[in-house]
Amino acid sequence: MKILSMTRRRLLAWTPALLLVACQNASRARQEASATLTLYTFGDSILDCGHYNAYGVHPGQLIVRNNDKLFPEFKGRDLQSRGPARLDHRAVDGATVAGLRAQARGLSPDADSVALLTIGGNDLLRGLVADSGAGIRKFEFALETFLRDLPIRPVLLGTVYDPTFGDDARNFLTTDARTARANHRRVNDVIASLAARHGRLVDLHAHFLQGDRSWLTRTIEPSLTGASEVRRAFLAAL
Repeated sequence: MKILSMTRRRLLAWTPALLLVACQNASRARQEASATLTLYTFGDSILDCGHYNAYGVHPGQLIVRNNDKLFPEFKGRDLQSRGPARLDHRAVDGATVAGLRAQARGLSPDADSVALLTIGGNDLLRGLVADSGAGIRKFEFALETFLRDLPIRPVLLGTVYDPTFGDDARNFLTTDARTARANHRRVNDVIASLAARHGRLVDLHAHFLQGDRSWLTRTIEPSLTGASEVRRAFLAAL
């Protein structure tokens, strides 16, 4: 009984110290979590292109943590080289503006967060490339509604690049190239206008005009090189 009594006294003596350590650990964990930058990706295959290359690489991954073997040029330039960072990848290959709300479902952003968004390419392919006006106005309304309701700032919006690199001879659409280019420009003008009101613009269109066919695969999708070039453009804006 004497031994048990001594044990109880020792436990009672240790309890405040144990509670203090537990509280300190919990506080440290909360501080570390709040100090971690969360990168969110929304939109289409410009950001969700991992299944178009043999390494499963997409821009969000590379921005948070570079693959130094594949891209030694970017060693030490990723977000994790600046401090704690993590990725919440929500972009979906094939998405249109109508699917953005579903991508943001259940969103509970951390205090230190930034969002990347690429949208519009599939909307063009599914009809806006031949639009006479009403469709692009509807696209603008839907995108602005999403941006207005998105509880993350800043938001970086990428323009839609031109997979023909400005060469009408490469037109793969049934729509006349002049009509297609005019509507492509109108969609990018919408994105630029909304970026000015809700975030920052990342001009992927201008950047890809400096590239070549090695940046793409399956005609329109970012290749491994293309994924890195999308990363390059967004990383410069972060």
